Amino acid sequence: MKTSTDTAAHLTLFGIELRRPTWNEFTAVSVLAVGLWVLAVGLAFRFGAGLQAFDAGALLLVIEWGCVAARAGVRPDRGARHVFANVAVSALLVGVYSLSWHMLA
Repeated sequence: MKTSTDTAAHLTLFGIELRRPTWNEFTAVSVLAVGLWVLAVGLAFRFGAGLQAFDAGALLLVIEWGCVAARAGVRPDRGARHVFANVAVSALLVGVYSLSWHMLA
């Protein structure tokens, strides 16, 4: 007997097979990402490298992607293809963020 998951297409990113995180996993890594972001922004202010609002937003996007990507199966410790995927998606996210930031300003 076939189930709906048997016929589901597998998603790939640069040849990396992705898995779909559950809602609970996504929520947990999002909370983790916000915690890491608060730590990074706090350390930046503590050591005198205060971030502008744009920089802090871009940092949050990159940290969130890194946390979600790890749950989806894109892990930099698994080789160059995974590192490239992380860098490429991070660059895309920051590029779209920058474009939208400057269009709304």
